[in-house]
Amino acid sequence: MSIAAPAVPRAASDPADRPRLANSIPFSLVHLGALGALFVPFEPRWVGLAIGLYFVRMFGVTAGYHRYFSHRSFKTSRVGQFLFAWLAMSSGQKGILWWAAHHRRHHRFADQEEDVHSPTLRGLWWAHVGWILSPRNNETDFARVADLARYPELRWLDRWYALPPAALATALFVWGGLPALFWGFFVSTVLLLHGTFTINSLAHLFGTRRYPTADTSRNNWFLALLTLGEGWHNNHHFYRSSANQGFFWWELDPTFYVLKALSWTGLIWDLRKPPRHVVKGHLRPVARPAS
Repeated sequence: MSIAAPAVPRAASDPADRPRLANSIPFSLVHLGALGALFVPFEPRWVGLAIGLYFVRMFGVTAGYHRYFSHRSFKTSRVGQFLFAWLAMSSGQKGILWWAAHHRRHHRFADQEEDVHSPTLRGLWWAHVGWILSPRNNETDFARVADLARYPELRWLDRWYALPPAALATALFVWGGLPALFWGFFVSTVLLLHGTFTINSLAHLFGTRRYPTADTSRNNWFLALLTLGEGWHNNHHFYRSSANQGFFWWELDPTFYVLKALSWTGLIWDLRKPPRHVVKGHLRPVARPAS
């Protein structure tokens, strides 16, 4: 694994970049809730529950928030679209339109001044978590997600983004009491948040570069394991609309494997894959679409 050349981060001196209490409290409470696992009787099944819900909801993040809503890399029905949105939002990473709009902006300005979370410009802490606590990034740019905002059910979900995680937390408490709540929701959610955020931060600093993209994106096999295939980040930045981010058979991409299986059932279809000449790096995609 190679390491990126060190960059000089730009200081976040603008008051609009400083964490706001309203943003920080929910984030802090989730982390404090995870400490509750230390005060309930330990059983191995609670660890299994936390790990299981981590990976189920990570699939929601990678397949839903990212590959479907941000990049439209496959198609599904309107009901399927809603279910992908609900599963993704159970991760506690805000609204589906908010997430997609910010991610599309990241690709449009990757590692440039307007990038929302560039570690090379703003530093590791900012790219990992600072940007999401900043009031500057609270609003949703609906112009970037006009293709999604035309669905009233998605606008409703985006507005009530706390509903899916709250429903999951309530169901876990009713089913298994405080141990299920602390381990299944809070511990799992904290791991999920930071697992997701490693792609914004570490995947632009550590790893290898197969393709000469205009940004610092890198392929990182360890992050791919943690995030069900999202660690093949240089591949993704080279050809962002692909449903598979592992371009070669040895690049583990569990998200794509599940999507492929779902396509056999007819629940999703038209999975987009990079053309052969793109995979070989012979020709960079001509257009740089917003998504």
